[in-house]
Amino acid sequence: MTSTYLRSYELHDRGRSQLILIDLQERLLAALHDAPDVVKASESLGDVARRLHIPIAITEQYPQGLGTTVASIARLSQRRCEKQRFSATETLEVPAVSDELGIREQIVLAGVETHVCVLQTAFDYLALGYRVTVVADAVTSRRSRDTEMALARMRDVGVTITTAEAVIFEWCESAADPEFKSISGVVKSRGLRLES
Repeated sequence: MTSTYLRSYELHDRGRSQLILIDLQERLLAALHDAPDVVKASESLGDVARRLHIPIAITEQYPQGLGTTVASIARLSQRRCEKQRFSATETLEVPAVSDELGIREQIVLAGVETHVCVLQTAFDYLALGYRVTVVADAVTSRRSRDTEMALARMRDVGVTITTAEAVIFEWCESAADPEFKSISGVVKSRGLRLES
């Protein structure tokens, strides 16, 4: 007897996801609220995405003035794009979603600042027809109020707001996955809470 398992379209799927790490740059992070925790959560997302062969893109906002991406994030992907526009969509040259193209339509966003580059990128991807997720513990701004308001505004228009651990275990899907043990190790090593 064969069992058929129907998985919700609302869950993150490694075959339909792509991860974008926005402007996690040295000089910029120095001025931001809870920056070390945001970097840890972003590293965890990136490490798991690499293990599961999920595409990762990294953006840098005006690196001549704001510095380059922190080393622990930069090592995650060779796909790095410099930008001046706050939204990353133009820099990454993404097409509108089309079933025939087989595009990974789940965009998972982490980075800074929540109310500027993350929000504008999220809104632009929504306009292109993508399903957008912002990882709340992997984004920040200089002021926590700006982050709170931006997350609420994005949720109001249909962006999914969740945590790094939630995305990671949705990508993994099962404790039977061959990568489960190493993924659990990533979560534990970064201080994210692990429950089973």
